[in-house]
Amino acid sequence: MKAKAREVGRRHFLRLAHAGMAVLPVAGAALGQERAVANSVRPGSAPRTYDRKVKLGLIGCGGRGMWISSLFAAQGGFTFVAVADYFEEHAVRAGEQLGVPPARCFHGLDGYQRLMAAGVEAVVLQTPPYFFPQLATAALDAGLHIYMAKPIAIDIPGTLTIKALAERAGREKRVFQADYQLPRDPVNIEVAKRIRAGALGRLQTIFSSGWAGGNGYQDPPLETSIENRLKDLVWCNDIALGGDYIVHYDVHILDAVVWALGKTPVAALGASCAFRPSVHGDARDSTMVVYLFDDGTMWCHQGILGAYHDWIKTGRLTASLQGTQGTACLSYAGKSYVRGGPRHFSGGVPNPEASVRINIDEFRQAIDAGDYSNAQVTRAVDSNLTAILGREAAARRDRITLEALLAERRALSPDLTGLKR
Repeated sequence: MKAKAREVGRRHFLRLAHAGMAVLPVAGAALGQERAVANSVRPGSAPRTYDRKVKLGLIGCGGRGMWISSLFAAQGGFTFVAVADYFEEHAVRAGEQLGVPPARCFHGLDGYQRLMAAGVEAVVLQTPPYFFPQLATAALDAGLHIYMAKPIAIDIPGTLTIKALAERAGREKRVFQADYQLPRDPVNIEVAKRIRAGALGRLQTIFSSGWAGGNGYQDPPLETSIENRLKDLVWCNDIALGGDYIVHYDVHILDAVVWALGKTPVAALGASCAFRPSVHGDARDSTMVVYLFDDGTMWCHQGILGAYHDWIKTGRLTASLQGTQGTACLSYAGKSYVRGGPRHFSGGVPNPEASVRINIDEFRQAIDAGDYSNAQVTRAVDSNLTAILGREAAARRDRITLEALLAERRALSPDLTGLKR
């Protein structure tokens, strides 16, 4: 269901990062080892040889679904045997590109059920994130491995459901992978390692930035059903489908900060609004949040609309961490580094696509090795809670604690009336 992002958006980041991959510096044995993993699955490398291929089903055949399916095909250990999308034309197109016969190209809201009964061993979930808890539950009920896009859910109940499903998957010996890129990148791994080793001294403040695109995503008028909101990334503009911009997009950098620090904010305050033209959905494309940690550390996050902020042009999905001895930068596709202090690291430019390839490769390795720890999904729960905490504090223009938010357990649900089953 996800459609191709516009040129100035996420795909542009991937192309820029790919162009910079060859100049990543080597910084010690640990980083060299991580880079060896990345190089083994780098774009253009020969696929590995497997005795057999895992049978995959693709659920969500929009732009990202088709893009990531090409990476699965290039990995060499998978074959797509079924596809499903709400829109029949998307499913048919995906089937033609992936060599899936028409009888295994399913559509409608319930198409995923027919896909899961079509002999697949694993599913790749690429729908609007509202559907992830439902789809992941059905996949485990069918005994399938799961590879899922971010964010893992759009509300507190959904996030806690995914957490429980990751634990259940481990007990039932199924692999459950969440596709986050920054924590898989060798440069960001080295930066995080040095932060944890005290490279910054005492951490004082954190600044991070997100981005909602030049004018946000198109936001057509609401119709009698939400069918027109399920494609072309229109769902980004509906909180009940996409979770809001801070949840479905900025979560990349929020996830990186939570991962690097190994802890989650306990409270947040902020404000948010919408500036995109012709607003019809309820998502807010401009957000300011101050996160508070239990030790007093402050974290300021800004998600903006537009391309006219000089300081943000190379700072989208970037976090700057300042301490008493040094500064560090984590980035999705800008430069990541550590400056000053005893553990200086000149860094380099991450490659998000290479990180996706690492995730796909490790998904296959985990299936083969029987590794059902599912650590990446378990870790992603904390960053998802952080994103939702920021969204709610900004929407309410008030201070709210994570404890209070968890106690509320407010569920969000779009109106699915009139949609084809």
